[in-house]
Amino acid sequence: MKEVAEVGGRYLGSGWTPVGKTFAVHNPATGAVVAEVADCGPSEALEAAAVAEREFAKWRHTTAFERSAILDRWAALIVEHRDELAAVMSAEMGKPIKESRGEVVYAAGFVKWYAEEAKRVYGEAFPSHIGHKRLFALRQPVGPVFGVTPWNFPVAMVTRKAAPALAAGCTFILKPAEQSPLCALLTADLWLEAGGPIGTLQVLPTADPAPLSDVLMTDERVRKVTFTGSTEVGRILYRKSADTIKRLSLELGGHAPLIICDDADLTIAVREAVACKYRNSGQTCVCTNRIYVQRGIAQAFTEAFSEASDRLKVGDPTSEDTDIGPLVDAQGLAKVNQHLQDALAKGAEIVSGGRAVDGLFFQPTVVTNVTPDMLMMQEETFGPVAPIIEFDSLDEAVRLANDTPYGLAAYVFTNDLSRALKLAEALDYGIVGVNDGVPSTPQAPFGGVKQSGIGREGGRWGIEEYLEIKYVSMGLR
Repeated sequence: MKEVAEVGGRYLGSGWTPVGKTFAVHNPATGAVVAEVADCGPSEALEAAAVAEREFAKWRHTTAFERSAILDRWAALIVEHRDELAAVMSAEMGKPIKESRGEVVYAAGFVKWYAEEAKRVYGEAFPSHIGHKRLFALRQPVGPVFGVTPWNFPVAMVTRKAAPALAAGCTFILKPAEQSPLCALLTADLWLEAGGPIGTLQVLPTADPAPLSDVLMTDERVRKVTFTGSTEVGRILYRKSADTIKRLSLELGGHAPLIICDDADLTIAVREAVACKYRNSGQTCVCTNRIYVQRGIAQAFTEAFSEASDRLKVGDPTSEDTDIGPLVDAQGLAKVNQHLQDALAKGAEIVSGGRAVDGLFFQPTVVTNVTPDMLMMQEETFGPVAPIIEFDSLDEAVRLANDTPYGLAAYVFTNDLSRALKLAEALDYGIVGVNDGVPSTPQAPFGGVKQSGIGREGGRWGIEEYLEIKYVSMGLR
């Protein structure tokens, strides 16, 4: 795998190509410059579309077994370089190092999974009502793909999108988030090292995404778009895809509720709620944003959860004992402060935490006396703030949980199997964790409903997003 200095100032197109303009990637923990990275624009985007179309004509005709073998080697190389990738991840976006290492292994899991799924893209034969006809359905790659990935999972979101696309026989143009492009460049370099042909996976970093994205969103050679990010940007991409009728996968914002019933095992509920809320310092789209606790156990849960939150160590993300790293940038910190101050002005109370520490660091914070009119109850905070709300009946909990335009992930804690299944069915979300605060896994479908997105990533469902179904009717002589 290349060193950071080797990819700085270059993007991956039809080879490692320098550009005249660069932008700085900063370490959110220290403010130091990690690297200068190539700042691609419309001309690089046009070239990437041409390369993707040219290479697609060849890549689509490789056998599933050839693609599978390359993906398998890619997965192994990602694991082999776990520590280097994790160190870069912690440096460029502030994730605690133990979480960064876990993400790299998680990312390799997607590649390994789709190495196998590549060999399981089946066609079908089905009966005709006319004796001399034979009817078939074929699955074929959709074509060149434009992928946009977020900063908060800078390796896993690359592989969750690119691995199924490449397995299906598509080529892939990636625009990584400007906060964390180095992980994407290094992960793509491992694709080449594994034997992936030049041009099948391109990476175009940019500090100004709109002009570059506009080119690819309107280019007819790009047949599919996959995006993970905010609902606001998702709407923009949805509209821009209309003129060329592109296939779309959108994994957008969440506002995850976590419901704790009065029969739940409190030890498990606290442990999983802490893992769910504070993963990546609360900066994931599936982190719980609202904790609903049945009234009879609310005090006991709040005390135990607050104590567990206080035990988390805030600090240097490269330290092995750090639990909470920095927020990714000043904008993220400002939003956390805005949500907290709005809640306090409307009557909320801080049980633990509640303040910024140094720079972009913020304490794990537990808030009670929360009401629906507060900003933190209406949109993602995307930080380590946990509002706790009491409820009486399960119907009330479901009503409150579903009272949002978002529908990505929800969580339920109960020891009653019937109650668990009823709640899982009633919650209007694409993912429900039952007694499980971290349900994401490569073999499962990940995605939301309502304004949290379209399509699914992961499992056998993920590769379908990159396949077209072609019907063939054959008359026999």
